[in-house]
Amino acid sequence: MELYLPLLFTFTLAVFLGFEVISKVPTTLHTPLMSGANAISGITVVGAILCAGQPDNNLAKWLGMFAVMFATVNVVGGFLVTDRMFKMFKRK
Repeated sequence: MELYLPLLFTFTLAVFLGFEVISKVPTTLHTPLMSGANAISGITVVGAILCAGQPDNNLAKWLGMFAVMFATVNVVGGFLVTDRMFKMFKRK
């Protein structure tokens, strides 16, 4: 249990910090910032792959598999939204 306490603390802090930062962003800038952040968040995929590769923990394997799926959707969606926004600002 004491191993999970720092992880739980970090997760809780990240949730509150993320909420505070995002709530201060104006609505017109929210989509461009989030799509760019999602597109470069490939590090989440790497962490999920490491979690899924745990040899002796079935829970970690399943959670890692779901994390890989969700993080991949997040990254691909971020690239698609960013690409669409760049096309909007291209000169014709």
